[in-house]
Amino acid sequence: MTQKDITFVADFLTEHFNEAPELYNRKGKYFNVERVGQYLKDEDDDLVSPPNTEGNQWFNFLKNSTHLKESPLLFPYYPEKSLHFVKRQMEGVIDQCLQKPADVIGKSVHQAVCMSLYKTSQSEDSTPQLFKLPFLWNDKTSNVHYVLFTILENSISKIYILRRHTDTSRSVSNGILAVEFGNFLNNSINESSDSRCYSCLDAHFYDDETVTVVLKESVEQEGKERVLAQLPLS
Repeated sequence: MTQKDITFVADFLTEHFNEAPELYNRKGKYFNVERVGQYLKDEDDDLVSPPNTEGNQWFNFLKNSTHLKESPLLFPYYPEKSLHFVKRQMEGVIDQCLQKPADVIGKSVHQAVCMSLYKTSQSEDSTPQLFKLPFLWNDKTSNVHYVLFTILENSISKIYILRRHTDTSRSVSNGILAVEFGNFLNNSINESSDSRCYSCLDAHFYDDETVTVVLKESVEQEGKERVLAQLPLS
């Protein structure tokens, strides 16, 4: 803050927040904060006490700049309006700026492939969230997009890997495959297949060749194991 800013705040406090002992017993407000409150009213009316911009360095700079004075890149200043009015004006300008890119991008997107992952009931209200953990990875070396995800209902011990070439006209082998963890961490061959079954809590690509997964024991018991595993994509 400049010394001028500090002086302005001090003058404001001195002018509008003087003690008024005769008003202390009266209900309601006894401070004059109209000059502050006027900026916060959600109205299109002009301000009761517009600010004095004389000596403002930014306005002086704009006024003396031939190129910036009429520049469409600068948001217009409304010295007679509240912040709510300015906010609505700015939102309208931003929406207008974003509309054209949205139209162009929307028209350039098209469906490359359609895969049926699972079926749900007809009632949308009773449909549970089955698609979990979507994590995206782009292998720039081989120009391949990867998506890691799990499906909760019938394959909690599996993680699915979907991959597509960045050039939609080309295909890659094994476009989608599943890795099942199951009981692969059993300590011995004598353990039952249900005793140490693992499901995936989270999965991310570590690098182009490695996937990191967090596994947990599916058996409902205290002290369930958590395992951090690094799996080679190959």
